[in-house]
Amino acid sequence: MGDSSATLTLLAVDDDPLSLDLVRDALGSMGLRILTAGTGEQARAALDEARPQIVLLDLILPDVSGLELLAEIIQTAPGTDVILLTGHYTPESAVEAIRKGACDYLTKPVKIGALRGRVQELVDDARRRYDAARLETELLQANRFQGMVGRSPQMLELFALIRRVAPHFRVALVRGATGTGKELAAHALHALSPVSAGPFVIANCSAITESLFESEMFGHLKGSFTGAANDKKGLFEAAHGGTLFLDELGDLPFAMQSKLLRAIQQQEIKPVGATATRKISVRVVAATNRDLEEMMGSGTFREDLYYRLSMVEIRLPNLCERMEDFPFLVRHFVEQFAGEYGKNVTGVTPRAQALLARHSWPGNVRELENVIGSAAMMADNELVDVRDLPPSFQKIAGPVLVSAPETAIAAAAGAELISLELLNQRHSRAVLEHFGGNKSKAAEVLGVTRSTLYRLLGEG
Repeated sequence: MGDSSATLTLLAVDDDPLSLDLVRDALGSMGLRILTAGTGEQARAALDEARPQIVLLDLILPDVSGLELLAEIIQTAPGTDVILLTGHYTPESAVEAIRKGACDYLTKPVKIGALRGRVQELVDDARRRYDAARLETELLQANRFQGMVGRSPQMLELFALIRRVAPHFRVALVRGATGTGKELAAHALHALSPVSAGPFVIANCSAITESLFESEMFGHLKGSFTGAANDKKGLFEAAHGGTLFLDELGDLPFAMQSKLLRAIQQQEIKPVGATATRKISVRVVAATNRDLEEMMGSGTFREDLYYRLSMVEIRLPNLCERMEDFPFLVRHFVEQFAGEYGKNVTGVTPRAQALLARHSWPGNVRELENVIGSAAMMADNELVDVRDLPPSFQKIAGPVLVSAPETAIAAAAGAELISLELLNQRHSRAVLEHFGGNKSKAAEVLGVTRSTLYRLLGEG
């Protein structure tokens, strides 16, 4: 769109020239760029060239089924709003249209007022979506902090704490569940510290065996043991003048914890095979997802090491505890992977966003990053859609977004011949009931605005 005041494009597809004239006359004063096509082939060319935001599509075309063309549009441009127009209404075709992604289904002869009103709603929705996306992008920039993203009270408090302690800390303990971003927090502490120009060295404590601990951490001299063909600098010495990040600290064998404590306290190391110690200057950030208090109680973690490291303690919240950050994280990862893959992926469709928001995210931000990374790789257009999400993720989507529309609509259509308006109203009420009357959530899942939801419910 360029900006929210830019001209939107509407494509009308109908083999009846009089119907196309009616569309031009009815919508000509709405400030839209109106294109027309009389066949499926012409429509495909216009769709590819103009990428319209709104499509009015006749159900019966000379060279292709309107439903077939609808499926193609939703597949290639899931952000496009499609209204089906037909002079041959059947409940079955209405059900199929909704299944394939149409946002509305109008019967010919179309009342000009109804057509203008519905198109105006779509125009308003499109502009609101653009404004929301632009604001989201601006807010994302404002709420990025050293590689982390958040504007929730928990994250703003975390950012403030890191800013306060980074200039002064010598040791710090970062705690949080797997995938919450402990390494990012450690990087932030280093980046804002006086030693930011120095090295940032990572030691994965869970990957260091007890027999090689001293060699890995403190280094060794040539010939100090079998296989020591050369002098080796340990991780502490490699981090001299900077920061050593001890990841998965809770997995460190108990026997090695006293040696680690001495190196941290004394700021000196003794390589394997050496007769003298070496002075170092290293800031240490340790991270764990383990319950260190419980480990101290069971005798598997040293109290003196814990109290030394926890002089500064930073706790990271789970993603489910800060869901107000969720849209910004999604946009952040979309931007990240679009750049990484060199793809023009700009966002997520409302239905995919709703599906993502309903997941519990036990793997926290890392799980979200992996899901968006996979989806961005699979996406073949500008918006990530439900079909781009991992198959295992779609299986847990639940009944509302996938099964309920089809079963509810099919059941309603099979039980009695009813109008599409009543069909939409019943389904909207079912979704609203599922979310305990939460209209914002119901509108999100239905992929409409609150004002459109009120109309669907018969309250507008």
